Amino acid sequence: MATILFFLILAISLLVLSILFFLSRLKPYCECEICKGYLNSTWSLEFKNLCDWYSYLLKKSPSGTIHVHVLGNVITANPNNVEYMLKTNFDNFPKGKQFSTILGDLLGRGIFAVDGEMWKFQRKMASLELGSVSIRSYAFDIVSDEIRNRLIPLLKSNIHTVVDLQDVLRRFSFDSICKFSFGMDPGCLKLSLPDSDLQESFDLASKLSAERAMTVSPLVWKIKRGLNIGSEKKLKEAIKKVDILAEEVIIQKRKNDFSSQNDLLSRFMRNMDDDKLLRDIIVSFLLAGRDTVASGLTTFFWLLAQHPRVIDEIRAESSRVMVRREKETLASFEEIREMHYLTAAIHESIRLFPPVQFDSKFCQEDDTLPDGTFVAKGTRVTYHPYAMGRMEGIWGKDCLEFNPERWLEDGVFKAQCPFKYPVFQGGVRVCLGKDLSIVEMKSVALALIRQFDFQVHVATKEQAPKFMPGLTATVRGGLPIMVQERREQ
Repeated sequence: MATILFFLILAISLLVLSILFFLSRLKPYCECEICKGYLNSTWSLEFKNLCDWYSYLLKKSPSGTIHVHVLGNVITANPNNVEYMLKTNFDNFPKGKQFSTILGDLLGRGIFAVDGEMWKFQRKMASLELGSVSIRSYAFDIVSDEIRNRLIPLLKSNIHTVVDLQDVLRRFSFDSICKFSFGMDPGCLKLSLPDSDLQESFDLASKLSAERAMTVSPLVWKIKRGLNIGSEKKLKEAIKKVDILAEEVIIQKRKNDFSSQNDLLSRFMRNMDDDKLLRDIIVSFLLAGRDTVASGLTTFFWLLAQHPRVIDEIRAESSRVMVRREKETLASFEEIREMHYLTAAIHESIRLFPPVQFDSKFCQEDDTLPDGTFVAKGTRVTYHPYAMGRMEGIWGKDCLEFNPERWLEDGVFKAQCPFKYPVFQGGVRVCLGKDLSIVEMKSVALALIRQFDFQVHVATKEQAPKFMPGLTATVRGGLPIMVQERREQ
């Protein structure tokens, strides 16, 4: 017992000394206002979210780029820099070993955490599968079925009741991505709203993994991981549960002849037998298809509460397109494609509230960005879609306004340059699931807008969202809404 106590005290002492040593080295290096504001958290006195403070700083910067020295991070909202990182000099800005170290325990060798040949292999396979007509039709059928048989009945059963729409949407997208990705139905959106071990463990693991990136020094969480204490102990336990559940999915697949099944995992399993990599692919599917869609839809409905005019425009457009099926709630795939105003409204919403607020790469060799910013080897370089959506130089003086019309030319949706709108990344790493996610968001939004009226809680409606730490944007406190049957059919 005495020996264990001695080593525990020694370990804690080393942790404290390591932190103090690290901070003592930083002190003369961090006299700038940005670093002091970050270390002392004085930004929180004026801003609800760290992303809002970064947006403010990037707006003030003539180049649209800032340095957070204590994090070894260059942050930019300059489209020329984004294009340089994602396209022109792509090879010099990989995810990097640092990123893999932070998220590797959760993501493993999944496509979001690797570079080089492993990334190329997974991307090629995913591109072939996601680009097929059959898989897009399969995905659309799953989403439509989940809307018709679970989402709408759940909301109908809660008429005149306050529900957390964010929680409902997260459950919806979790069920949908599990069915689409590996043919499993967790049933999170059943009327009883049951808990799911996989969902809860995945949420916790995502949150704690993201918090690693916010620490001033990786030494802090690495020592906690080595000692298996605090948040790192919780992360390890959560990831272990994810691993067990993912392993069960793979075992069941092998028992049930996956060769004839349509889900993505079955398609991948026909080309590989590495179960550890398949586990990592499962986690990547969950991260890509669940949190992003739910996040985007949550803030979309929050924005609609401020702009009833947009709801009226979406309803009018759907009535024109679905004129022969006016009594139907769900649109067909072809009808969804014809709804340009709805497409514009979705894109405008995620311009202001991108599900992934920032994305980082690590500079492999010394480099200079197009705006003249020198980037030393090993530096973390972050482009910030959330801030970019708030830059007058990119979107004009009305950049803070929710204005779907900015995406329309003669009533037809027109996409913007991906490097000024890097919500889905751009260049070589552009999101392969972009079209699928947009169709899913449009399908859900349209079905609910045609079927229901929503009254957002007054306090929530009048306050800008406050986000929780995580790999994707999650609104703290959820989105409480009162559901009502639509008054005008």
